[in-house]
Amino acid sequence: MITLRKSHERGHSDFGWLDSHHTFSFGEYQDPRHVEFGPLRVLNDDIVAGGGGFPTHPHRDMEIFSYVVEGALEHRDSLGHGSIVRAGGVQHITAGRGVAHSEFNPSPNEPVRFLQIWIKPRAHGLDPGYAEKQFSRAEKLNRLRPILSGEGREESVILQQDVSVYASILEAGNSLHYLLPQGRRAWIQMVRGTATLNG
Repeated sequence: MITLRKSHERGHSDFGWLDSHHTFSFGEYQDPRHVEFGPLRVLNDDIVAGGGGFPTHPHRDMEIFSYVVEGALEHRDSLGHGSIVRAGGVQHITAGRGVAHSEFNPSPNEPVRFLQIWIKPRAHGLDPGYAEKQFSRAEKLNRLRPILSGEGREESVILQQDVSVYASILEAGNSLHYLLPQGRRAWIQMVRGTATLNG
């Protein structure tokens, strides 16, 4: 069974410096019909204005990653990591026993758009950790490229959960085929454009 969630049906928050669409209940947006999808707990489509960002704040017992769609995202955390992740890149935190981090748009003028995604971990109290990786357009063109996975498949970032996350840039007239293993479910998030799924 395929359930369609249209983009305009999502929750929406606009704080001036942050324009965010929430797929699942988050912050002031609460909808008991849309709380989570298996271990997928948060899927926010965020646009942060130039110079804006999230000041240092804590997390624990969650797998948190950002996939940068446009622009660049600056990350700093209490583990001592600091970097700028650009479009096509992923930055990932295992919050585990506790970590604090901040995320900012390093550009004074250009916005950054990214998907912020939270996945429930396989266990609580894990050691905190950080990883990042850049994925080129060519790696994702007309194929499903693993970008995060429980086993680090194809040098993807390792998630502390039995989940695989793929990214794809599908050109007009091309198609992808994925056989969903028995007992598994899939969430497909369109970033832009249109596609036909199973007819």
